[in-house]
Amino acid sequence: MKKKIPAFSLGILIFLLCLTTLGPLFYNVSAYELNVNSILLAPSFEHPLGTDRLGRDLLARIIQGGQTSLIIGVGSALIASLLGLIIGVSAGLFGKIADKSIVVLIDLFLTFPTFFLLLALASYVEASTWVLIIVISITGWMGTARLIRSESFAIASKPFIKILSIAKTPTWKIVLKYFTPLLAPIFFISFTFGVSGAILAESGLSFLGIGIMPPQMSWGSILAEGKEVLDVAWWVSFFPGLMIFLTTYSLVKLSDYMQSYTNQNEIHT
Repeated sequence: MKKKIPAFSLGILIFLLCLTTLGPLFYNVSAYELNVNSILLAPSFEHPLGTDRLGRDLLARIIQGGQTSLIIGVGSALIASLLGLIIGVSAGLFGKIADKSIVVLIDLFLTFPTFFLLLALASYVEASTWVLIIVISITGWMGTARLIRSESFAIASKPFIKILSIAKTPTWKIVLKYFTPLLAPIFFISFTFGVSGAILAESGLSFLGIGIMPPQMSWGSILAEGKEVLDVAWWVSFFPGLMIFLTTYSLVKLSDYMQSYTNQNEIHT
């Protein structure tokens, strides 16, 4: 049975993207302005999502923090997926020696629990948006590489690929013309999973105090700030947590649909 396009999840993602990119044009309240007369105000018409313990408008901070979270999520997932694609194709295309070396490399990275490896790397460098993108991508390429590797072996064993190799067709042409279209569905599925995983990883690091640091902000850092006043101001942690949940939920649903769609196409072909 064919799955329906997750319209609700797509709508949420479009809304969140519009909120973070176009929000500042329509809601021009400062995310940094302190106001001693507006400390921990509950959601109201003046402050739709309330204020934090320094009197800063929470909606403005969520809009600003969302830009950071989405940049980290998309940037990390893109780099990790590209790394996994390059490494996986290399393993499947260049034979046993390359494959064995790559398998050892993947197993070496998988030996360490991913989040603890992430903690170790993040604790030795000063956190910033670009540093976190690199650190998270370094710890997130292995799953994509393993999927791409197994599929690359199947593609490389096809008769027409062997004929092209015998005919001394340039490797780059074989990869771009024949491997890339067949591997694209796996790449995009890994990418969507990677975005949600990177956002959760950044949120976890920020919650532990080694992620995004002030004056920068992300959904994770805003959530972490709210834990100190959770008993008196639930909204400070609730709304950034809701943004993280909606984003990851929608991306997982979208990825699940893409995987189902790809599997059905493979069955029909």
